[in-house]
Amino acid sequence: MIDKRFFPRQVVETSGNRWDWALLPLVLALLSLLALAGSQMAQPFHVGEALPISLDPAYLPYYLLRTTLRMFLALAASVVFACVFAALAAKYRAAEKVLVPMLDILQSIPILGFLSITVTGFIALFPGSLLGVECAAIFAIFTSQAWNMAFSLYQSMRTVPAELQEAARIFQLSGWQRFWRLELPFAMPGLLWNMMMSMSGGWFFVVASEAISVANQDIKLPGVGSYIAMAIAASDLQAIGYAILAMLIGILLYDQLFFRPLLAWADKFRFEESGNENAPSSWLLTWLRRTDLIQRIGLIPARWLGASFRLTRRRFDGSSIRARVKPVNPLWERGWDAVLAALVLFAVWRLGIFIHSEVGWQEVGHVFKLGLYTLSRVLVLIAVASLIWVPIGVWIGLNPRIAGRVQALAQFLAAFPSNLVFPVAVILIVKWQLNPDIWLSPLIILGTQWYLLFNVVAGASTIPAELRYAAKNLGLKGWLLWRRYLLPAVFPSFVTGAITASGGSWNASIVAEYVSWGDTNLQAQGLGSYIQHMTAIGDFPRIALGIGVMCVFVMALNHWVWRRLYRLAEARMHF
Repeated sequence: MIDKRFFPRQVVETSGNRWDWALLPLVLALLSLLALAGSQMAQPFHVGEALPISLDPAYLPYYLLRTTLRMFLALAASVVFACVFAALAAKYRAAEKVLVPMLDILQSIPILGFLSITVTGFIALFPGSLLGVECAAIFAIFTSQAWNMAFSLYQSMRTVPAELQEAARIFQLSGWQRFWRLELPFAMPGLLWNMMMSMSGGWFFVVASEAISVANQDIKLPGVGSYIAMAIAASDLQAIGYAILAMLIGILLYDQLFFRPLLAWADKFRFEESGNENAPSSWLLTWLRRTDLIQRIGLIPARWLGASFRLTRRRFDGSSIRARVKPVNPLWERGWDAVLAALVLFAVWRLGIFIHSEVGWQEVGHVFKLGLYTLSRVLVLIAVASLIWVPIGVWIGLNPRIAGRVQALAQFLAAFPSNLVFPVAVILIVKWQLNPDIWLSPLIILGTQWYLLFNVVAGASTIPAELRYAAKNLGLKGWLLWRRYLLPAVFPSFVTGAITASGGSWNASIVAEYVSWGDTNLQAQGLGSYIQHMTAIGDFPRIALGIGVMCVFVMALNHWVWRRLYRLAEARMHF
């Protein structure tokens, strides 16, 4: 059976304008705050100038507003990037061969690598203005959000149920209509959970993006991240406590005002024939649905989208000869493969020249050895996190009431920067004289384990109710329940979470293998601490070497492990 809710023209019902005047002050207040923060982002600035950052908690609401605005701007850019990437990679084989490896490379490049390259470029683009540094910070947050969302949307578009794909072919939907009427609605529940995870991932790296230290330049933008960096440098536990409280308040606010309404709205896109017994709800969404003004504003993009459907519709029906699928000439595919092979060989040749002239082969061997240390940490920690969070994620996803209660808590835990755990880790390791190579390793997974949880929750929450009833009626229990029902149902989402968790763990090693608290510094042998050290001293050839080696490790892991699991998920392990 085909769920008709993926194809109808939606009708919006309103219930009067009694809430219009009550909503107006809220909208005006929000616009005023955004205008204030935006105007401050464009204030004059000169390189080498120190921006005033105070540890007085009275400044934290303003810092929280600046940080949240940066994160939402990065989130909007990430959504656009994810849609473009997923549409191209899922529909065009030639584009997939380029875009998927490129995304593997991009997610393996650490934030410090992006900052070391982009800060000077953005400053030159906006000379004499703080806007250049702000753009660099927003771009750095974007790099911590976009890859997870792109992988999620790509995975969802590759696993659209066969009956829905057949319906789209029967109705002769164009590519544009198919994306908006089928693929994006089908992917929406999982995409929203990954948006929450991406928002939390931005918090995890907010210290690196707002307290920029590149090539002996120290730039701190007003925000919660720079506040935390100053508190750590000053060993001020009270200021760290205030920062944690501000983060919690900010997460609760945007959970209630943004993510919870979106999740309640997206529940209508669930692929099932029966209604959801425990559908998520939102007081704000209920309020907005009773407001004529919001309904009229919401109809404007709906009309534009409807007009685009009319302009892009196919001019023939299914019986036309033009409706037949044209076979692709194999010569084009072979020619494209030859071009890609030539580009790879050229890149290898240029890499060999760079290594020989700038760093030397002995340094390459040393860096690969450090990469093996970090690889072993990443694999062990991903395995441990999977054993813990997959069962918990399935339990949360199958119980919408539980999901609604723990949603904000999960976002807060995912957003909690590992930098705030550094003081405890340093104190305990020094006090008990522990080995940093072992006991700094858990810091790598503190922020990235949540990619697994959020993706598994998203996968479990989209299991059709009919399938749940069938498993219950058949009496599936224990390992049989997991092997025949739960694991196949969440496996595609788990692979997406594992890919992004793995890439995020490599990024997290930059800050987790080299930690400090006051005057005490601890360092674990690994690729992350190498890149951190070379970035601090501004050794760009060795920064490039470290990032390049990290890309090699991440791409090899993705190709030999995660990509094969992806193909298994597309072929067998999904419903």
